[in-house]
Order: sequence, then structure tokens, then C-alpha cells
Amino acid sequence: MNENDPTVRELIEKSRQLLESIAAADWLTYAELCDPSLSAFEPESRGLLVEGMPFHRFYFELGSATGPRNITLTAPKVRLLGDDVAVVTYVRLEQQLNEGGLPMTSRFEETRVWHRRNGRWRHVHFHRSAMG
Repeated sequence: MNENDPTVRELIEKSRQLLESIAAADWLTYAELCDPSLSAFEPESRGLLVEGMPFHRFYFELGSATGPRNITLTAPKVRLLGDDVAVVTYVRLEQQLNEGGLPMTSRFEETRVWHRRNGRWRHVHFHRSAMG
């Protein structure tokens, strides 16, 4: 991975925007970044592959978490697979207050697949694992 490569920087920034839209329950930004056929394996799907946006929209409609929330992408890596497909991997740290008002940090290992069509990167698949 060449961290100075503009495509690598763009993909890391798009991944940050995606996570910020999730934290803010910003459906419009999330939908703009994702392909309508988005597929995913994530803890909420209980090990099953989910396809399309309705599954994800449900969580956005619940609204964002109360109180301050901070998202940190750690050790992002980008693997370009030709000119139009990329895999971005990282660990996401999510800081917020628990029900008792004490700070807590959650950790997620994530893999995001991006596909460029008509000059535009769209998020097409992800795998997210919750860690302790």
C-alpha cells in the first residue's frame, strides 16, 4: 500500500465518511456511498449474509446513540485489485458513554470492499466482527 497514492487516500477517506455517517445515523450520506446491492456479514445479521439496504436502514431509522461518540480508524490498509476494486481493512474503535455515564470503547475488525463504476467509488460489501 502506497499511503501517498491519491486513490489509497481517497478510499481511506470514503471509509471514514461511511463510519461517520453510521455514527450520526445519516442515512442520506450512507446511501450515497453504498451500492443498493450492498452485501454484508455483521454481528446484527447473526452470521447470515444480508443483501440490499433495507436491513441497514432499520438501524438508521432508530437514530444515533445518545451522548458524545468518537470513531477512530486504526491501522487502515488498502489493497487495490486492478483499477476498479479495492479492499480496505482496519480496526474501528468506537468511544461513547455507557448507561451509567462512564466512558467505554468498543472494537470492531472490518473489511470493506469498494467498486469504482463511472469514476465513482461505491461500497459493495463488508464483513464486521465485534471484539471485546
